[in-house]
Amino acid sequence: MGVKIFSGRASLKLANNIAKNFGGKLGDVKVTVFSDGEFQPSFEETVRGQDVFIVQSTMPPTENLFELLLLVDAARRASARKIIAVIPYFGFARQDRKDKPRVAIGAKLIANMLMAAGVDRVITMDLHADQIQGFFEVPVDHLYASTLFLKEMSSINIDNLVVAAPDVGGAKRANSYAKNLNCGLVLCHKNRKKANEIAEMTVIGEVKGKDVIIIDDMCDTAGTLTTAADLLIEKGAKSVRAFCTHAVLSGPAYDRISNSKLTELIVTDTIPLMKQNSKIRVVSVSELFADVIKRLVNNESISSHFVIS
Repeated sequence: MGVKIFSGRASLKLANNIAKNFGGKLGDVKVTVFSDGEFQPSFEETVRGQDVFIVQSTMPPTENLFELLLLVDAARRASARKIIAVIPYFGFARQDRKDKPRVAIGAKLIANMLMAAGVDRVITMDLHADQIQGFFEVPVDHLYASTLFLKEMSSINIDNLVVAAPDVGGAKRANSYAKNLNCGLVLCHKNRKKANEIAEMTVIGEVKGKDVIIIDDMCDTAGTLTTAADLLIEKGAKSVRAFCTHAVLSGPAYDRISNSKLTELIVTDTIPLMKQNSKIRVVSVSELFADVIKRLVNNESISSHFVIS
């Protein structure tokens, strides 16, 4: 039995690092692009009887998702023994339920498509909603960036630390960090007029004289994050740092971060940065994913990587 790691075009750098940490090299994939924009990925080496790991985050554009589906289908038709989709960032995860009439449950649809394509297992990180694991009829290994972020937080060496949740939805995650760090917890409560636009925000808890760490699973337009950071400083916080797993960073995000009172934003490389920013620091997840792949191949436990949710 052999193991081969391949990558879609969206996650090439991360996949290369995962393969290196695993102790091998990335498999050869060729993508033919036709004049009308249609594309066809192909494996340029045999995968027959192999355990095939395909690394691809599914952030926009949707071509990234479809490329992953095509790669899974190609591996299945080429007689791979097992096909494991490694999806560091699982796109469409915000569509995990019907929050208003006549809308799709996008995350469930993605799960159905991946299973129809032929995946035997999914490895992902910090899903926007934990229940998405239940949308699959195959095993899902849901990793947490906390295994990396907690080390970073301890290295900052702050005495008067307090953890903040940027919204009610992130309260559980932030509370887990606060317990682990043995510090206080504050909550930022926001009201939205529409998606990606905040009407108002208030802080519940005491932050005066404190160094605040905001915890979130993703940073999209950075509206919530920067509004929370500026408000916390207004309320008397000494400094505000943010730890966000997925650096979606769309629209005005980079400008908002630069112009905000954030001391630093620490993200992972589940999504490659579109451009550099002096306030943004990247922590790599490649060693974590490589270790999980090793453990799965050797049928070993990976529960030690489930620090907190």
